Amino acid sequence: MIDCKLDYIAAGGNRHPSAADWDAESGLLAYGADRNVALWSPLIEEIQGVQGLLRGHEDQVNAVKFFPTKATMSTIILSGSVDRTIRVWQSIVEPLIGFKLMITLEGHDSSVNCLGVSKGTNLIASGSADATIRIWKLNAEVGDVHIEHLQTIQTDPKFFPLALALQSLGTAQDLVLAVAGTKSIVQVYVASKDENFFQQATLTGHEGWIRSLTIAQENSLASCDLLLASASQDKYIRLWRITKEKEKTRPEGLGISESFEKSLSNKAHKIVASGTSYSLTFEALLMGHEDWIYTISWRLENEQLLLLSASADNSLAIWQLEESSGMWVCTTRLGEISAQKGSTTATGTTGGFWIGLWSPSGKHLACLGRTGSWRLWSYDRDRARWVQGIGISGHTKSVKDLAWSSNGSYLLSTGSDQTTRLHAASRQGKKRCWHEMARPQIHGYDINCIDSVGQTQFISGADEKLLRVFDEPRTTANLLSNICGIQTEAEQNLPDAANIPVLGLSNKAIESGEDEEADIDLVHHGQASEPTFRTQIQVSDMGHPPFEDQLARQTLWPEREKLYGHGYEISAVAATHDGSLVATSCRASSLDHAVIRLYTTQDWREVKPSLTAHSLTVTSLRFSKDDQYLLSVGRDRQWALFERDGAREESYLLKHLNPKGHSRMVLNACWAPIRAGRVFATAGRDKTVKIWRIDTMSIECVTKISVASPGTAIDIAAQLSQGNLMIAVGTEAGDVTLYVLELLNWSIKETRELDSLLQPSKAVTQLAWRPTWAEASLSGLHTSDQGQQELQLAVASDDSSLRLFSISGFGDGSHQSNEFGGYNSR
Repeated sequence: MIDCKLDYIAAGGNRHPSAADWDAESGLLAYGADRNVALWSPLIEEIQGVQGLLRGHEDQVNAVKFFPTKATMSTIILSGSVDRTIRVWQSIVEPLIGFKLMITLEGHDSSVNCLGVSKGTNLIASGSADATIRIWKLNAEVGDVHIEHLQTIQTDPKFFPLALALQSLGTAQDLVLAVAGTKSIVQVYVASKDENFFQQATLTGHEGWIRSLTIAQENSLASCDLLLASASQDKYIRLWRITKEKEKTRPEGLGISESFEKSLSNKAHKIVASGTSYSLTFEALLMGHEDWIYTISWRLENEQLLLLSASADNSLAIWQLEESSGMWVCTTRLGEISAQKGSTTATGTTGGFWIGLWSPSGKHLACLGRTGSWRLWSYDRDRARWVQGIGISGHTKSVKDLAWSSNGSYLLSTGSDQTTRLHAASRQGKKRCWHEMARPQIHGYDINCIDSVGQTQFISGADEKLLRVFDEPRTTANLLSNICGIQTEAEQNLPDAANIPVLGLSNKAIESGEDEEADIDLVHHGQASEPTFRTQIQVSDMGHPPFEDQLARQTLWPEREKLYGHGYEISAVAATHDGSLVATSCRASSLDHAVIRLYTTQDWREVKPSLTAHSLTVTSLRFSKDDQYLLSVGRDRQWALFERDGAREESYLLKHLNPKGHSRMVLNACWAPIRAGRVFATAGRDKTVKIWRIDTMSIECVTKISVASPGTAIDIAAQLSQGNLMIAVGTEAGDVTLYVLELLNWSIKETRELDSLLQPSKAVTQLAWRPTWAEASLSGLHTSDQGQQELQLAVASDDSSLRLFSISGFGDGSHQSNEFGGYNSR
């Protein structure tokens, strides 16, 4: 019986300030990843990377919050989305990912942008782009959740809420709710016990949209003051104090300018709850960030409040009240220094940090950057400093294509976030944990396709009408050797490293020693320099996977060649298995552009004439395992087969054209291993997968498989199992199904569909089986716990996720069909 275990998930975080939360009880960090909610335990060494993705929303997740519960209760996650719903997830034991969707809240007329909860109360506040705040009451038991809608608040003046802060007021069951968003004001609402919220104050002073609010008690005493903090796009943080005793306001007319007096106005606002009056006054203005401030978060430690802020200036700051002066000062700053921010380089993380979170203990920090990657810092008491740790990363937009290296030692992924990423398994004792090990290409166009040309080279095509070829640098080869045990045969011929010149799009190779004088000149003139060979050597000698800032700058691959000729965006690329040729195609609406161009890899010369067969875009290109044939499929509903020219090795001739291969466009294709004969498969929008066999005189369809939705991806494992083929099919609905095809009678022997909890939430864009067991075992592929050999399947999706599964038990199943899935201990 076929068994499947999830080895690895890579999913970048959504760039929204409210899209993540770190649970104080379970230590679980949840964040929005496209339309999914990703789960990560940063502080548990036994669990590496993303544990799972919660699938349910129909559009991007904007807000994530853990509902505060007692330690004995199950964990509850709230998520708000562009799909105008709020979904409630509860942890239970049975499901593979540990959480189950309990209820979906509807009522908002537009995107849900923020959520507010508070310890000690069972109320939830949600803010939406329909300019309303809704109040909900949640009652939860293990396995059961009930939610009641209590109130809808219309903002006046009308604005879109972007931040909410909910907190108990005093010792009674009164509550205060702060709301801010697309205006420069903070509205304060108060609710007495079991009553509705009413607006009682409007706080002014900011000069831009307010992106984050946080409110906390000043100390652990129940009757202490509350401090409300607001962070704005005007680069400032403002603090407000809520106290029972009415403080005397400062005298006016101190001789300061009128504008400054208005900015630092200390007008006392009066709010009343259950007959008790409170005074709300301006406390402090925190200045220090150089760009928009996205998130702020309080933490009470040793009876003193600490404030964490994350900004678009690529920094995290920790603010603390200085006892001697009574002023709030920045005591710690983490992130990137000015010379490394990359404001003038293609590799800079312009866009900064979108989210900053405290760990439950306060000894760790996590932040999300523009690239969708999480960075982690831990406080080292011995050195009295914050030390960066290994975070997680992933694509932030659709993953368009995958390619294993020729020997299966690493996996390349590329997509619409304009990056190409290299994933490999690092050695950690007896365990192997997958990480992003390099970011070979950071581009200015969406990248559509990729393929490996041998072990040390790859080619990619983007929306820029040309293709680029990249060579593996020695620094990456050393990094993969030290951490992953991946050896490169031609290491002595590799370039040393690469960087991107200022205002350039081409990765330029740099050699050892050539950057010495340039660095000295830049330093003398006070300019920021690009990563040099010396800094990249430091990365290659590390004993751990690269940090995010190193991935973005010091793991680039130098560009070898640009291939011209196509008139529109590149749609498909494929390289021969011997690495001598590459075939390419572009988007087309006519015969003139729907051609397939061949290039030799020895001198990167185009082979004339181009191959013609299609009238519309060619969607997939595949060379047979022995490179004797080239298969192409397209939007014109046909597939074409080209055979290698015996008289001219570098050229192919049209052998067969099937204009009615499918009744609708053909989206993907693949070849079976040579031992199965000349067999290939095609998948189309007509919801069918067809298996074709090449005979001496003709090509016939030997099997037709019906799927529930259009087939968008297909791949056949390179190994036969007891004379059977293992076929993986991905669909537009995100389903991934495995079929065991018996070659004797061309019948389906076994069918297995991945558990719905493990499947992508959008279309599967590509499937790729890892190469043979013997080769792949160098880098982490092994036998299962039952002694069975395993295959590994990489799955790419439009939901921005990359998933890697281990498949075993595929030779002993009977004809049956059900769901399967599980998690590997990683």
